[in-house]
Amino acid sequence: MTISETTRIDKWLWAARFFKTRSLATDAVELGRALQNEQRVKPAHSVKLGDLIEVHQAEQVWQVRVLRILDVRGSATVAQTMYEETAESAARRAKAAEDRKYYREPAANLNGRPTKRDRRQIDFTRG
Repeated sequence: MTISETTRIDKWLWAARFFKTRSLATDAVELGRALQNEQRVKPAHSVKLGDLIEVHQAEQVWQVRVLRILDVRGSATVAQTMYEETAESAARRAKAAEDRKYYREPAANLNGRPTKRDRRQIDFTRG
């Protein structure tokens, strides 16, 4: 594994296993779902040790501090040594997971338009 001083943010996000492919990491940075030091950056922007990276993935928001920079994707255990999650981020993610555990959005199981049977059930629950 190659250890360096800086690397591209999309490459670092991929190597740290936040995204499955490097193109997904690139797209996330371009869309503003990955921020560096609370600012939008381009995918080629360099990541340095100590930088604060905020990653928005689906319902989760990770806020991590860069501890190590690698150019290649390694195992999950190696990837976990590349960053340290902030305490506030861990607490927010734990609270969000608990909220999801106890509350489910009623429409989350519906795919597309409701069927006639689904519509009757919706109408029945509304009264």
